[in-house]
Amino acid sequence: MEPRSSTIFSVRAGGDPRRMAALAVHAEAMGFDQIWTGNDIFGEPGLIALTAMLSATDSIRVGSAVIDPVSIHPVQIAQFSSGLQTFSGNRFLLGLGAGSQVFFDWAGIAPAAPVTRTRTALRAVQALTRGESPVGLGKGFEEWTDQAVLRQPAEVPVYIGAMGPKMLTMTGRYADGALPLCLPPRQVLDARDQIMAGATAAGRNGEELDIAACLWCSIDDEADRARWILAEHIALYSGSLATEVLERHGFDPEEFVRTQKLMLDGNKSDAIKTVLTSSTMLELGIAGGVDDVIDQCGELMNAGVRHLSFGPPMGADIARAMTLLGEKAIPVLRREIS
Repeated sequence: MEPRSSTIFSVRAGGDPRRMAALAVHAEAMGFDQIWTGNDIFGEPGLIALTAMLSATDSIRVGSAVIDPVSIHPVQIAQFSSGLQTFSGNRFLLGLGAGSQVFFDWAGIAPAAPVTRTRTALRAVQALTRGESPVGLGKGFEEWTDQAVLRQPAEVPVYIGAMGPKMLTMTGRYADGALPLCLPPRQVLDARDQIMAGATAAGRNGEELDIAACLWCSIDDEADRARWILAEHIALYSGSLATEVLERHGFDPEEFVRTQKLMLDGNKSDAIKTVLTSSTMLELGIAGGVDDVIDQCGELMNAGVRHLSFGPPMGADIARAMTLLGEKAIPVLRREIS
């Protein structure tokens, strides 16, 4: 497999299967390379949506972002991944992640540590979809047997929803790609370095990995409306962002603390205004009109980013946002950024 030179553009969205099938058709028409949807337990039925999306499209690649190996056993993940890969003519991408401990607590589930369970599942799925048993892979596979093989295996690229250093390093050692949520967008450069270090330590060519910069993007015909929508999203999640990451990228954590307090006190409008008037908080994502988005994405591509993944909030209308990206922004970025 040769190192990739062209840039990949993808979109991330959620919803019921019918909505996701329609969005996948639209994303394909707009020239996106990939579309991803989630499958959180207690959330929307992502597995059904994946089937609907692949059935409705012809060329776009469709991915799960992400499936946890706790609520669904790795053998079953390998089984339906192989089926989706065969059914779609090799257009399925498997995204794996540790899953949310909050959701597991709701169900009374006590899983292994996040990196451990993700690594074990990743290696098991890779072996199973190759038509092999995971037996003999080392720690975590002592109870498997030679009979643990799929009847109809089909290899599938495996991406990891990675955020922390240990998960990113593990991704570089074993996975085919990564789906780090990049808040701010330039955080993808740190994630890339950690993934590359893991790949190098394992004797792999890190240039072959597909590292997606998973962005919060808001684009609209009216730039100010796009910025307001991103500001609302930042205000909503202002208390969930790691202080260490904020400080490393030049943000003031106290601004986020104040914004979170306003939200908790029911002062949503003031919280959004705080984000909009801050000199830095909007830099957590990409927002504005077409030219604004082109400029911000161009900076990332010039820094070596080769996969831009646009995700919520996306704007007032996700279909319109996809149209603006697909018809106006992406062609310019493909043409002008080498």
